[in-house]
Amino acid sequence: MAVYTHVSAEALSTFLTRYDVGDLVSAKGIAEGVENSNYLVDTTKGRFILTLYEKRVDTGDLPFFFSLLDHLADRGNPVPPAIKDREGVTIQTLEGRSACLIKFLPGISLSHPTPAQALSAGAAMGRMHDALRDFPLERPNSMGVETWQPLFERCGHSLNEIAPGLYDDLGRAVDGVTRRWDADAHDCSVIHADLFPDNVLMLGDEVGGLIDFYFACTDIRVYDLAIMHSAWSFDAKGHGYDAAVGDALVAGYERNFPLSDFERAQFPLLAGGSCLRFALSRAWDWLNTPADALVTRKDPLAYWRRLAHYDPELTTK
Repeated sequence: MAVYTHVSAEALSTFLTRYDVGDLVSAKGIAEGVENSNYLVDTTKGRFILTLYEKRVDTGDLPFFFSLLDHLADRGNPVPPAIKDREGVTIQTLEGRSACLIKFLPGISLSHPTPAQALSAGAAMGRMHDALRDFPLERPNSMGVETWQPLFERCGHSLNEIAPGLYDDLGRAVDGVTRRWDADAHDCSVIHADLFPDNVLMLGDEVGGLIDFYFACTDIRVYDLAIMHSAWSFDAKGHGYDAAVGDALVAGYERNFPLSDFERAQFPLLAGGSCLRFALSRAWDWLNTPADALVTRKDPLAYWRRLAHYDPELTTK
């Protein structure tokens, strides 16, 4: 996709005068991402990310996100805190959008992570969760388990336009997972909730950065690992489970948080819930995104196929 909101060089130069970051040298729209408009900004003093928040991010949540990033950065986690201007202000307005200038982190996003990279990424999630033990703020999960049935109903029988019989298939799966979901039985904390490979910047086999915290929320802690597992351990179409990558993620995570017997037993359910969450949100976008939109629609069936790995009974009639 391209950015949603265009920022002229003149407007950006004026914007940067609020900060002690030097003068604008260049700016380029970043194609990755589906939620916000992002620019890679080079100045005479360094490199930064400019983010303009589009309609899918509630700007009322921004103070939570930036408090979270500051908390993690202060404890040595490789996250990109927002930069305050000369007046100590973090959230600005640019081109009619809430906007922030954010620290640039080096590294590349992976398409096909190796087990060694997955081990490092799992360990980074574990360190992040450890650092969040004393984080005092909470935020409800805007895509939590209680939203799956209503989202399924809003998609309705149009799901069959994506694949024949998908309405009935997804309906059975949503019912099967939500009936067994029990957050009160788990350790809950603030989680990232979207740690896909493209939200982890790698420097070789080491993690250079964890980014894109705009789904961060309070939910089951191990659910965060389950989301990561379902995103990293398959190819883009949801085929070909890679046990070496999946096992490495869990092994890395367990360096900080060894899983209990209960969490191991519940892990397929939590990962199945992750598959449903992304199948449903992708299905909604698939059905409601115009063909000429800037956003590239993502295949919801890729997560339906993943669900078959974690809970085959839910995907068979």
